[in-house]
Amino acid sequence: MTDFLRPNSSELEFLSLSYNKFYDIYEEVMEVNDTFWQKEPYYRFSKVNVLFSIYAELLNYAPLKYVLIEMESKRPPNESKIAKELFKCIRNILAHFPFYETWNNVYINTGLVNWYKDGMTIDKFLRKNEGNEEIKYRFWDSQKKKMTYLSINFPKDYTEGKNIYLKDILNEKDGIQFSAILMKQVLDTQVLQMH
Repeated sequence: MTDFLRPNSSELEFLSLSYNKFYDIYEEVMEVNDTFWQKEPYYRFSKVNVLFSIYAELLNYAPLKYVLIEMESKRPPNESKIAKELFKCIRNILAHFPFYETWNNVYINTGLVNWYKDGMTIDKFLRKNEGNEEIKYRFWDSQKKKMTYLSINFPKDYTEGKNIYLKDILNEKDGIQFSAILMKQVLDTQVLQMH
């Protein structure tokens, strides 16, 4: 009977460790005085890499899958696609091509993405979204009392020999802060009480 209770003991341990680390990095990325953005690019990149990795792993937790499904019908257009597909694509780029050291240097291309096998997650996402219009977002930072506007840009051309830079899809500072906020909104749906 207890096998069906959620979260089970293994999930609880994983969720606890993951959420704690995610919130630690989130707080650092969103600091009022922007000290995170004054640190070395490699330091920032390493932290952001962990942020995306934790989020992607947490999306394997069944209740969060339902949150993303519900987002499709109850949130603005494309928000679910961003929260699930784009963030997973970014996580996969960072995980499968671990030779970059800064956000602004990360690039991929058709050959690089498919070096091992065609049609995997990154390739599918880029092909599906090639040439799509940019998605404009804004977010309010209540601590800084500031509205930030940003665009998510999909590759216009995903053909052989064309490099696609991560910074052109989502710029570093505003893009990462937006990502962190949206990830946190998804993850917060499973938090009963903040300590």
